[in-house]
Amino acid sequence: MVRFTFVVLLALSSCRPTATPDYQNIQFDTSEYIKAAALGPGDIFEIRVHGHGDLTGVHRVSATGDIDFPLVGRIRVTGLTSNQIADRVRVKLLDGYLLQPHVTVYVKQFNSKKVFVLGQVKKPGMFSYQESMNVVQAIALAGGFTGLAEDNYVTVTREDGSNKRHIRIPVRNIVADNGSQNFLLRPGDIVFVPEAVL
Repeated sequence: MVRFTFVVLLALSSCRPTATPDYQNIQFDTSEYIKAAALGPGDIFEIRVHGHGDLTGVHRVSATGDIDFPLVGRIRVTGLTSNQIADRVRVKLLDGYLLQPHVTVYVKQFNSKKVFVLGQVKKPGMFSYQESMNVVQAIALAGGFTGLAEDNYVTVTREDGSNKRHIRIPVRNIVADNGSQNFLLRPGDIVFVPEAVL
């Protein structure tokens, strides 16, 4: 009887819950994703003004949230997305400098925002957030899974205001399905890969 009880307990302890039901359909406030894409101090981006190579260049957001741009001077960019920055530069250039400026902005590095990948990955740590970053990309940045990883029970911990959510993500299934059910991360998310229970 003792042996039977031990075997049952062992079997139960090795059973992990599956992924959070409909994890790929979890609804979050759209404004949170806009904030995630907004730039902050230390972020690096490129502004291209098509047909005007002298106005094209790479910029780093200053500690005060500004950049110096040719012709127009200081532009406040902190808290803006790449599209909003392009619009702001375009408006400034229209004010007596160019007739129809075509401006695009490409984010190169989000240094102001981080995600954390911990547990059974080869290089656990803190990584710069990238726009539209997903859980598979974050694990790849951390060197991938170790041989001890429970790769179908990855947990993303996310703060929503004063609440914390723990979302279980079946990464092995996502990879097997060519990423079609991938999960988008937000800055500050903690990705934890547990050790497989033998």
